[in-house]
Amino acid sequence: MISIASLWLPILLSAVFVFIASALAWTVLPHHKSDYKPMRDEDRVQAALQDQHLTPGQYMFPWAMGSDLKQPEVIAKFQNGPVGMLTVWPNGIPNMGKAMGLSFVYYLVVSVLVAYVASRTIDGGADYLSVFRIVGVVAGLTYAGAYVPDAIWFGRPWPGTLKNILDALVYGLLTAGTFGWLWPSGM
Repeated sequence: MISIASLWLPILLSAVFVFIASALAWTVLPHHKSDYKPMRDEDRVQAALQDQHLTPGQYMFPWAMGSDLKQPEVIAKFQNGPVGMLTVWPNGIPNMGKAMGLSFVYYLVVSVLVAYVASRTIDGGADYLSVFRIVGVVAGLTYAGAYVPDAIWFGRPWPGTLKNILDALVYGLLTAGTFGWLWPSGM
């Protein structure tokens, strides 16, 4: 067993590499460009939502819980549509610096957790492929794990979900390659 402290360099570099790959996936590569669509009459929709005085959070429409779902008027609302979820952010230009910083912290946390699993399952001096396989599976599952339930339960479109999973697998491979490359030698 090796210490997590001895894995500080692959932890840090894998987080940096995943951060760069994520930035490229969302800003340079074309595959996420079709993930979101504009509304036909955005101004009218935005004005209607302003009248609601919504605070930041998640909203469902139509809203119904439990036995309400059996009421004819509620059933009609669902059948007539639209049916959806809405995420409301704070007013103003989104804070990209904060989001990017929090993303990097997330990638760092994932790398630490991956390092923990790897340090408990892989001996020092293990060959590149042995490290790559374990770290790749753990990191890939960690990055991709939440996308499928979001699609199943919250209506995230499957094409976007599959693109996110593809990105996550790339992040897992980058993490695996970094750990395999920098894995400590046997003692």
